[in-house]
Amino acid sequence: MDSKVSIQDLNLYYGDFHALKGVSMEIPAGGITAFIGPSGCGKSTCLKTLNRMNDLVDGCKITGKVTIDGEDIYDPRTDVTLLRKRAGMVFQKPNPFPMSIYDNIAYGPRVHGIKNRQKLDEIVENSLRAAALWDEAKDRLKKSALGLSGGQQQRLCIARALAVEPDVLLMDEPTSALDPISTLKIEDLMDELKSKYTVIIVTHNMQQAARISDKTGFFLLGELIEFEDTNKMFNMPSDKRTEDYITGRFG
Repeated sequence: MDSKVSIQDLNLYYGDFHALKGVSMEIPAGGITAFIGPSGCGKSTCLKTLNRMNDLVDGCKITGKVTIDGEDIYDPRTDVTLLRKRAGMVFQKPNPFPMSIYDNIAYGPRVHGIKNRQKLDEIVENSLRAAALWDEAKDRLKKSALGLSGGQQQRLCIARALAVEPDVLLMDEPTSALDPISTLKIEDLMDELKSKYTVIIVTHNMQQAARISDKTGFFLLGELIEFEDTNKMFNMPSDKRTEDYITGRFG
């Protein structure tokens, strides 16, 4: 099976700090891949290398190779704006723009040149439907997105990421700021999205990784200790450190 995202011998330094150490993994197309591990282990850093969010950090240096659909995303000719369209990001805290619900979703397509009102209407509706938010938002599209609840705001951010038709959806602890009911809605949503998108999620919640992901990578101190089918990792981890983490002996 061809990899959607291929990471080969990835090293990342923040100044003198070696944050990722020789990480390699092949992430298949479709499905949900979870990155787990204790705080500060490199999982979010690894996620952010996939759409070059780390470019924004001073003193960040990267070696190795990352490809999406076979294209080297760190090639100097790579258009980073287009890369971030292909690999959309949803953050830990919902971060809607201080504008209407409609304009939040239409923002990305407009940036990428779509001006036709009918087409934008269609994208807004389809994205909100895909994010399971249409029924709650359709009568208030012109109202500020900041009036939505936290869980709704996070689904709005997912809709906003989907509006530019990404191939890969990157989610950095997307439910950690949410209540259990909203968390469940986002998990159900991810389950629906994985048939159309390759979803990669960082989570500190092991139960969540076990519930929703197809593959899991376990990070520790900047190293990828194990990358395996989720079922196998949680039931028969091949590394003692993975087992200790999963069974709660540390973390």
